[in-house]
Order: sequence, then structure tokens, then C-alpha cells
Amino acid sequence: MSTRATEPDDPAPPSAVRRLLAGLVWRQKSRLGLGWLLLSLHQACEAAVPIAIGITIDVAVATRDLTALAWCIGGTIALFTVLALAWRFGARQTVIALERETHGLRMRLTRRALDPRGHATGLSTGETLAVATSDAEKAALFIRAISMGIAAVMAIVVSAIALLWIDAPLGIGVLVGVPVLLGVLQLVGPPLSRRSVDAQAATATTTGLATDFVTGLRTLRGIGATGRAADRYRASSEVALGKSLKAVSVTGVFQAITTGLSGLFLAAVAGVAGWFTLSGRLSIGELITVIGLAQFIAEPMRTLGMCSQIAAVAKASAGRVIGLLAAPPVVADSGTDTGTVEAVELSLRGMTHRNLTGLDLSVAPGETLGVVCHDPADADALLNLVNRTVATDDHDGRLTLGGIPADTITLTDYRRIVHVEPHRTTLFEGNLGANLTAAAATGGDLAVRTDRAVTAAAATDVIDSHPDGLNRHLDDQGRSLSGGQRQRLGLARALVTDPPILVLHDPTTAIDAATEELAAEGLAALRGRNPSRSTILITSSPALLGKTDRVVVIDAGRLVRSGTHHDLLEADSDYRKAVLR
Repeated sequence: MSTRATEPDDPAPPSAVRRLLAGLVWRQKSRLGLGWLLLSLHQACEAAVPIAIGITIDVAVATRDLTALAWCIGGTIALFTVLALAWRFGARQTVIALERETHGLRMRLTRRALDPRGHATGLSTGETLAVATSDAEKAALFIRAISMGIAAVMAIVVSAIALLWIDAPLGIGVLVGVPVLLGVLQLVGPPLSRRSVDAQAATATTTGLATDFVTGLRTLRGIGATGRAADRYRASSEVALGKSLKAVSVTGVFQAITTGLSGLFLAAVAGVAGWFTLSGRLSIGELITVIGLAQFIAEPMRTLGMCSQIAAVAKASAGRVIGLLAAPPVVADSGTDTGTVEAVELSLRGMTHRNLTGLDLSVAPGETLGVVCHDPADADALLNLVNRTVATDDHDGRLTLGGIPADTITLTDYRRIVHVEPHRTTLFEGNLGANLTAAAATGGDLAVRTDRAVTAAAATDVIDSHPDGLNRHLDDQGRSLSGGQRQRLGLARALVTDPPILVLHDPTTAIDAATEELAAEGLAALRGRNPSRSTILITSSPALLGKTDRVVVIDAGRLVRSGTHHDLLEADSDYRKAVLR
């Protein structure tokens, strides 16, 4: 299975973009059909206004007929009533359709982004967020472009019919001039679309950097890298600015061409109508109608130009949306469920991935295994293998659960049995208690499991320090908490899940030594004495390693040592340097 990462600005196939945009319209066809009918009625009424004025001039004003004037005034009031109501309810239908499809796109993108199989797009977290928000909204604007375009065409058709009725040559001129004008406007669409793709891709990249930098701001400050991060953001922002300015310049040229051609068209129609009036071919009322329609028709023509512009932006965003939705999964998920599992052995045999070479590693039921990696990259590679986030063609070797190949087990079932808690703790805005139980199976003992997990993680003081306790409200990422508090809550959340196999990666690096010792003891008490619960600790913490049954050492991608923590301390100087603080 190929997992080549698609570049964020790789263009999606035009056919896929067309299917996506057509789907937006098709799913809302009933609502949009009604909306288009009402908006078309509104535009027909708008076009009828200069016609009504011309009729009033000829049949009432010129003849000084008060009865005819009263009828004309009443008809005009009725015309504006229909015009206003048609706009109100037509716009309501199209806006509802637009918002529903925008929401639907966001939900599809969210599900794809959260797919446990992963996605080979090459997009950062921030870029994925930009696609799921900004690009989803812009792609759905295709509905607005179509709706406005249909209404504008109706206005042009009604105006052209009226002009043909008044004078055929004028009507023919409009019918010929409008397609020519639209054809010229369409020539500007492709450059605008290309500029929009570049600008949106650059903006998404900058948004991704901003998201990542804000999330890791404390870390950047701690290592003194805020200046370099600011330089990277500034450079990316300047690139995005340059591409946005190019897109805006093309948009400005597009609008100038649209306005200029519309003005020339209007002047030509008005000039010919004036000459016809002087020659006696048109009445005063017809002249006013022709000039009014010529002025009015410029607006729907500008609207058509704007619709082309909106559609170009929508197509560019739809391409980015397709890039995420159609991205191939990183890992396959074609296995079967294993049913209820309480105790099972996890085994890696001959595993080769990145720097790891021929790694053999296993953890037995009830065992607590410590893993010390001299190279952090080896720890990351091992974590990805155990979590099944590595593509099949990106590693060699076998991963088994109880002797069953892991790739024959569904990802959902596998991750119910093997829970991997990454080093970076992510807390969500909302209730603290809900954060702790987010990944846990519901049940009557959930409150008991939560209390035990909080105690084992030495996080009781975090709960008790706030009057609301578990009902305490956390802001995004739990930024109101210290790094150590967030890490302890992350450990507690992992313990609440109570999986048969729990994998922890450096769970106590931000915790002081005394509290770390309490967490190590709590972890050992909660899981170390349970014969159906296995724990893998990828760490160099002596407090945690001291509570393990066995420790393995990985150096240069190979397993080089194995033994108890105390035996390795006495026999291996490199091990002592790695774990003693």
C-alpha cells in the first residue's frame, strides 16, 4: 500500500472537485430549487421595475389619466411587495442549504482527520484545521455562486425579453453582448483560481505554524527558541502575504474588467436607445424603460462576474478538501474483533523501522516492562510501532497479540487492548472530569476507577485545589495548569481506561522528584499487582524504572541489555549515566 504523502497544494483531479461541488448542490436540491425559484422571481420583479415605470409614464403621466395612475401605483406597490417577500424567503432557503453543507463538510473532514487509520497528506495539525474550517466554508460558497448566478441570469433574460418586445435590434444587441461579455470574464477565471490555490495553501501553512507554536509556547520559551520560531513564522507570513497580494491583484483586475466592460455595454445600449427615441421609434416611456433596464442589467452582469470569482475560490478550496478526504490511510484496518480480552502477551519479532533493526521485544501478562532508549528517535519509532501508526510497507517484522498478528485485528479492538499514551499531554476545553473519562469505557465502576487513577497518578491535589473539583472548567489545552499538573492528569486519564496493556512514554518528566516517586508507587500499586494488566514504560526515570519487573535497553536501534533496574545499575555504566539524575 502506497503511503506517499500528498503535498498540501497538490491539485485534486478536476473530476473529483466537480463531484464534490455537485454533491453540495444535489443533497440540497429540494431546498435550493425553492430558493432559486424565489430568487429568480425576485430578480424578475427587479427587472420589471423600470418596465412598470415606463408603462406608468406612457399610460398615466403622458395622458394625465388619474385612474390609470392609481392603477399603476397600486401595481407598483404589489410588485415591490412580491419582490421583498421573494428575496426574504428565497435567501432564507439558500442560506440554510449553504450552512448545512458547510457543517456537513466540516463533519466529514473532522471524521477523516480523526480516523484511527491516519491520513497520508503531509499536512500539519494547523493545516488540517485550516482545511476543516476555512476551506470547508469557502468550498460551500459554491452554492452561493450558483444561486446568485441563476437569479442574475433570470434578471438578464427578463430584461432581454422586454428589450426585444420594445425594439428587436436592441434586444438582439443585449442577447449577443451578454454572452460575449461573459466569455471574456471567464478567461480571467483560471488565473484567479491558480492564485487562490497558492494563497490558500500559503495561508494554511502559516496557520499551521501559528497553531504549533502557540501550543508549544512554554517549551519554546524553556529552550530559548522563541526568536527562531518568530523568524520562521515571519518568513512564512511574508510568503503568504506575497501570494495573497498576487491573488488580490488578480481579483482587482478581474473586478476592473467586469466593471469597465459593463459600463461600456451600458453606454452603448443607452446611446442607441436615445437615437431611436429622437427618430420616433421609441416613446418617452420606452426610452425610460430601455435606459432603466440598461442600468439595471449591469448589476446582474457584475453579479455573474462575482459568481465566477466565488466559484474559482470554491474550486480551489474544494481541491484542498478533496486532498484530505481522499487521502489514503496510513495503516490498513481489515482485521476482525478479538472479543473480550483480559490478559495477553504483546510481542515484536524482527522489527525494523527507521533506526530500529531486528528488534525482539515482548511483555507478558501482568508484567511491568521498562524500556530505556539512548536515542529519543528509537523511543518514537517503538511507540509508533506499538500504536500501529506505521504503514505496512514502512516496516519489517511481526507485531502480535497473544500470538495473533496485529494486522488481523481491527484498529478499534487493538487500541482497546493496547492503549498508548504519548508523552505530550493534550487536555480539552471543558469539564475536568470529562477529560479524565474521555477514553474510558462507561460502567457502574467508572467513578471508582477515576478515583483510583487520580490517586495513583498523585493528582489528588490538582482536583482538591479547586472548589469545583472534578467539575472544574479547563481552558483550551489546560493552559491554566502547570506542566506537571497537566502531565499527572494525562497519566490519570490513561489509568482510567484500564486497558490490558498500557504503554506510557515519559509520563513524569515535568513532575518534581517527590511527586514522581508517589506517582511511581501509585502506578505500581494499581497495575503492578494485577496479573491481567501489563505495562510498558518507555522512560529513563529511575523512580519508574525501579518499580518495573524488567528493563530492556535499546541503543542504536538494537536491544543491547536486559535485566532488572538494580542489576543494570550495577553492571552497565552507560545505563547509569542514562537514568541517574
